[in-house]
Amino acid sequence: MSTEPHLTLLLAYYGDDFTGSTDALEALTLAGVPTVLFFQTPDAQALRRFPQVRAVGLAGHARGRSPDWMHEHLAPALQALAALGAPVLHYKVCSTFDSSPAIGSIGCAIDIGVPLMPGSWSPMVVGVPRLGRYTAFGHLFAMAQGKGWRLDRHPTMSRHPVTPMAEGDLAVHLGAQTTRRRTLVDFTQLKAGAGDSALQAATSGDDQPVVLIDVLDDETLREAGRLVWQHRGAGVFSASSSGLSYALATHWQSIGEIAGPAVLPPAGPVPAIAVVSGSCSPVTAGQIDWALGHGFAGHRLSPEALLTDESAAVSEAVAAACAALDHGKCPLVYTARGPDDPAVQQFAEHARAAGLSREDAALRTGQALARVMQGLLDRRPGLRRVAVAGGDSSGEVAAALGVLALTMQARLAPGAPLCRAWSDRPERDGLELVLKGGQMGEPDFFGRVRDGLPS
Repeated sequence: MSTEPHLTLLLAYYGDDFTGSTDALEALTLAGVPTVLFFQTPDAQALRRFPQVRAVGLAGHARGRSPDWMHEHLAPALQALAALGAPVLHYKVCSTFDSSPAIGSIGCAIDIGVPLMPGSWSPMVVGVPRLGRYTAFGHLFAMAQGKGWRLDRHPTMSRHPVTPMAEGDLAVHLGAQTTRRRTLVDFTQLKAGAGDSALQAATSGDDQPVVLIDVLDDETLREAGRLVWQHRGAGVFSASSSGLSYALATHWQSIGEIAGPAVLPPAGPVPAIAVVSGSCSPVTAGQIDWALGHGFAGHRLSPEALLTDESAAVSEAVAAACAALDHGKCPLVYTARGPDDPAVQQFAEHARAAGLSREDAALRTGQALARVMQGLLDRRPGLRRVAVAGGDSSGEVAAALGVLALTMQARLAPGAPLCRAWSDRPERDGLELVLKGGQMGEPDFFGRVRDGLPS
C-alpha cells in the first residue's frame, strides 16, 4: 500500500466497534484533525479521495469477537493501518473498557498490535472527562444517573450481558487477557511534573510494557497527550479509548501541529428519521421511552421471533416502519428496552432453542436490524437521516448499507456525531447517519437526531 499521498498522517486507528469508531472520528474532527472513517481497509485510491486527511480510521467488529477471530481478521487490518506510516497506531476501545479473555479481548489486540510498531512501550489512555470517564490510580470510573461509579459497581457495565465488568483496576482486568507487563503513571505524578521520570522508570526494561496514564481532568489529559507524543520514538501502538484522541489533539494544538478546533455547525432539523436499536442499555431504554412519547412509533423486533423466522420478522418490521412514516411518525424498531427486559433475560434460552450460540444469535439479531434499515431505505428513498443504537448493531447496519466511509458533518451529542456517508451507490451517498453507543446521549437523544440542536 502506497503511503505517498499521506506523508503527514498523524494517527491511524481501528475502532473495535462502529459507535466507538465515530466517537474517535468526532474527537479528532472537532479538534481540527481532518479525519475519515473507512468501513473497509483503505487503499491508495480511497485515500486520494480525501487529500487533506491527517487521521484515518477503520471501523471494525473486534469488540464482539473471539481471539481466534482477531488473529484472522484484526491482525491484517492493523498491519494495513501500520503500513500507512502514521507515528501512532491506535486500537480504539470503548471508554468503559468492557472486554473479556473470550470476547473482545483487549489483551489479545495488544499482543497483535505492539509488535507492529517499533516503540519501546505501549501507552494506554482510557479516561475521557468529556464523556464522564475517569482513571485514578489505575482504576476506571464512569458517570451514570448523575453519579460516579467504579466500573465493577456501575449499574450498566457491571451487568453487561456479554462482557460484565467485575474489576475496576484496569491492570488487573487486563492481566486476565495478556501476560505483557502492565504499569502505571498516576495522576499525582502527572500533576507534580514527574510524568517523564515515571515513564522512564516504567519503560526501563527490555520489553514493551503497557503503560496506563491516568486521566482525571483536563490538566492530566493534556499531560497524557504530551507524554505519548514526545515519547513516541519511531512509532507506538496504543490500545486506548477516544481519550487518546482528545489527549493528542490537545497537545498538537499547543505545539502548532494543527491549527486548532474546527468550527462545525450544530445538526439541523429534518422532517423524519428512522431508528433501529439493538442496545440493552438502560440509557437507551430511557431514550426509547422518551421517543415513544414524542412522535415516534415503536415496533419491537422480538429476538425469539427473528431467531424462529427471520424473514417474516424483518418483513413485519419494515412494513410497520413504512406505515409509521406514512402517518407522519418516525419509526423506531428495537429489540429490547433495558437490561431487565424479558427479551434480554431469556436471550440465551432463545438462542439454544434455535440451535445457536449466544454470540451467533447476537450476530443474527444485528443482521436482522440491518435488513430492516436496508429494506426501509429501499422502500422510502426520500428518508435521508437514520440512527442506530448499540455498538454491534451499528456495525451490522452500516456495513449492510454499502457505505464506504464516514466524515463528521455536524455536532449532535458527545460521542455520537451526525455523520455524512460516502458511497459508490448514489442512493446511499450523502446519507446522514448517527451511530450511538448504549451509554451515550440524554433522554431526548432521538428527538435531537430528528429536530437538531439550537444554533
